[in-house]
Amino acid sequence: MTHWKDDRIGSAERGENPTVLAGMRTGWAVMGDTQHLRGYCLLLYAGKANHLTDLPRDERARFLLDLSLLGEAVEQACRKHDKGFRRLNYEVLGNSWEHLHGHVHPRYHWEPEEFRHGPVWRYGSQRLAPAHALGPRHDALRNDIAQALKDILAKSSGP
Repeated sequence: MTHWKDDRIGSAERGENPTVLAGMRTGWAVMGDTQHLRGYCLLLYAGKANHLTDLPRDERARFLLDLSLLGEAVEQACRKHDKGFRRLNYEVLGNSWEHLHGHVHPRYHWEPEEFRHGPVWRYGSQRLAPAHALGPRHDALRNDIAQALKDILAKSSGP
């Protein structure tokens, strides 16, 4: 049997991916496996694409709008849960997993100065420490992100 992490999109479609927050027009909003920066989420494109430019322009616009709507939900929930919330960073990379996906990184005032103003990847392997693994202690934040996203999607009438 395939582990859900080996087929994140297929497992989301089958209802077997425990990180799923919501289905969106272009993909699946999920919590990150690591919560080094609490509220870290991703949008996994539901179709076949490696690069953003693999998509027709109207689909690119929908994907980026979905990513921004997920960010809006993350921002609402993170502001509620942590007074140190500062901003969001968005990234579309693909260097490690060659499938189109976007990252939403909450950033906080309490981050060490040497990391606060650079990309989250500067934290290195400490981001992946077992202490930061997504787990039950993140349920309240996860539920608030999911509810905020549900509310935002109900009001959204984008392209």
